[in-house]
Amino acid sequence: MVRNYFKTALRSLLKRRAYSLLNIVGLAVGISSCLLIFQYVAFERSFDDFNSNASQIARIRLDSYKEGKMQWQSATSYPAIGPTLKKDFPEVEAFCRLHDAEALLSNDERNVKFKETKGYFADPEAIRMFGIELTRGNPATALTDPDQILLSESTARKYFGTEEPVGKRLISREANQKLDLQVAGVFKDYPGNSHLDIQYLAPYALLAKLMRADGDTTNATETAWGWYDFYTYVQLRKGVDIGQLEAKLPAFSDRHMNGGDWRKANKYKNELSLIPLKDIHLYSNFNQEAEINGSGQAVTFLFLIAFLILGIAWINYINLATARSLERAKEVGIRKVMGAGRSSLIAQFLVESFILNLSALALVIGFVFLLTPTFNQMIGRGVDLGFELPLMYWLGFILLFLTGTFLSGIYPAFVLSGYQPVKVLKGSFKNTAGGLSLRKGLIIGQFATSITLIAGTLIVYQQVQFMRNQKLGANINQTLVINGAVSQPDSLYSRNFQPFKNELLALGKVKNLSVSSEVMGKEIYWTNDCRKADKPRGGGITLYNLGIDYDFIPAYTIDLKAGRNFSKDFPNDKSAVILNEQAVKLLDFESSEKAINQKIVRQGKQMTVVGVVSDFHQLGLKKPVDPMVMVLEPNVRSFYSAKMEAGNSRETLAEIEQIWNKYFPTDPFSYFFLDDFFNQQYMADTQFGLLFGLFSFLAILIACFGLLGLSAYNVLQRSKEIGIRKVMGASIQNLLVLLSKDFLRLVIFSFVIAIPTGWYLMQKWLNDFAFRIEIQWWVFALAGIAAVFIALITVGFQALKAAVV
Repeated sequence: MVRNYFKTALRSLLKRRAYSLLNIVGLAVGISSCLLIFQYVAFERSFDDFNSNASQIARIRLDSYKEGKMQWQSATSYPAIGPTLKKDFPEVEAFCRLHDAEALLSNDERNVKFKETKGYFADPEAIRMFGIELTRGNPATALTDPDQILLSESTARKYFGTEEPVGKRLISREANQKLDLQVAGVFKDYPGNSHLDIQYLAPYALLAKLMRADGDTTNATETAWGWYDFYTYVQLRKGVDIGQLEAKLPAFSDRHMNGGDWRKANKYKNELSLIPLKDIHLYSNFNQEAEINGSGQAVTFLFLIAFLILGIAWINYINLATARSLERAKEVGIRKVMGAGRSSLIAQFLVESFILNLSALALVIGFVFLLTPTFNQMIGRGVDLGFELPLMYWLGFILLFLTGTFLSGIYPAFVLSGYQPVKVLKGSFKNTAGGLSLRKGLIIGQFATSITLIAGTLIVYQQVQFMRNQKLGANINQTLVINGAVSQPDSLYSRNFQPFKNELLALGKVKNLSVSSEVMGKEIYWTNDCRKADKPRGGGITLYNLGIDYDFIPAYTIDLKAGRNFSKDFPNDKSAVILNEQAVKLLDFESSEKAINQKIVRQGKQMTVVGVVSDFHQLGLKKPVDPMVMVLEPNVRSFYSAKMEAGNSRETLAEIEQIWNKYFPTDPFSYFFLDDFFNQQYMADTQFGLLFGLFSFLAILIACFGLLGLSAYNVLQRSKEIGIRKVMGASIQNLLVLLSKDFLRLVIFSFVIAIPTGWYLMQKWLNDFAFRIEIQWWVFALAGIAAVFIALITVGFQALKAAVV
């Protein structure tokens, strides 16, 4: 019996090759899209899954309030929090702190040196808590000795090549310090699907040692409740729910943080929250994140699109199968007369559905194999990686495939198997109004989805372009940023920098050179409390500090709203500040002009406001402009900004490197172009826009396959009517309108449904951006026109073919 079902199904599908091909290609495109999106979603949701303790680990988030208003939320917190939590709560099994450990490391024996930015000072517990797997060295002692360092395999190769690194030494150089660090161990390269990029680890005790060398006698790395530059992780005992501990944190905050005199006087209050380790990548976008994280909302949108695309493909099958019901009615009638029961007919049609979907699945293997490298490049994974999907996603897909195959086949099977043989064989059978209404409803659903996706693609593109093209308030074009020279002692550096600058400018290819503590695209961690001098304590606000030299503001063409720039003509400018407009507003100055020559209190000292600059976007447009104070730091060494003439940058870079090595031989020449670096902040949104647009196009393409099949079948059914109308004098234009208008009505109705749906979904996505576009009415109008145009071409092709016969 089953063999007969398969033979009959194959015969039926081969008899109607065009119909079968449309269904198979549509399903193959839908299934391929679904699998590729599943791979993307699985990768984004896999972050930190490799850690066997992940479900019991959470990171502390620190929220700061002033007079009940949120000031900021930070991924970092105070160093005293970890040990105090472990002491106060038996639920906490262990804690670990990480602090950024940027360093200039060198192997002087091989003359290899690099500026490293992906390392941390870490508690010994980090090795176990983060699942760091040592291939060499003792994990029990690797982070205990402050004169040691732990390297990843790739970092070890960078400095030592094929030599055995353990026991060898690396030199860390800073202006007034030189550290001799022994390599205590090597660990496997940390997985790429982690919210941390760990290239090396230094013992937490080394940070304390450096602080003591700088004169700290407070043991700040253990006791500080005001220095919030530490990532703090806690591991809870098995069986303890993260939410249970989080509920106890308000009382903990009041007990240890909110009772101090300074916070009471300044009306500050701190709150702590816990974010599970596996949620950090997608749901944590706060100050001082270790890396640029993804977007849980964008991942959810794309996951939804996967189901929509597959649903559209299956809707095509239902539409085409039910539209052909008249054609197969006689077949059903004869089968029933010959004794076939309804259950056997349902089984027959379900087998057809299964073969069709299975054929599409076979085609999918080729599609996915060919498209995976390009797709991996789009989503930022390695091009050489093959298609990968976790077992749970495979099981989910198989269940979805079987369910969809069954559901898309069961309705046509019930419709076709329910025909009465007497009516069918007498020729009195007609298509039911119910079946026609269902097909119209499905077409409306398909095109409402398609119009929503077209509009969504346009809005995502507009927002990404808005962020890329919006005036930033500072000119970052043609800017080469060189990581500063940090290894030389202050006396030697002060003798070298000005000749280096002069020689660089003498090239004629560098227009100017300025120095600063940060550059645009880099988050500012240097903050302190400031207030107007005439306000009592408690009236301060948090300002973000930017150390600059005399040339920084003109080099970046930052607009001075009032006052002046720092100048060598004013010897007292070391006690002066320049504010941005946001700082002027929050400090309660009446205007930029009236802020000039006023006094503010910063770090306990009175300073004079000599200038106000227009707000500029230190970070991307996803974040608001922070209140900023610029201070004169002409000897700051963090970044050198060289404004370049347009031309042969490779040749110019070689000349700059030659000059650099002349004056700073112990520092590596490392650089980046500022516009490229700044736009990295938008990488996740750009990827989302590309994927959204790609899969929107595929969804529309699949919907067109269905519409093409339906219109072709509609023309076939009305061929006699078309012939009579032509004999009676109907023109080609009349016939085109006749055959197209019903479908176009459905598309227009889809447009009405798509507007509120699309507006709501895209408004929700845009809410994540501090600076965003407003959704314009013409976006949906354009999407509707595009859908009508696509439908008109699809249907019109079949109508024209029939009209000219």
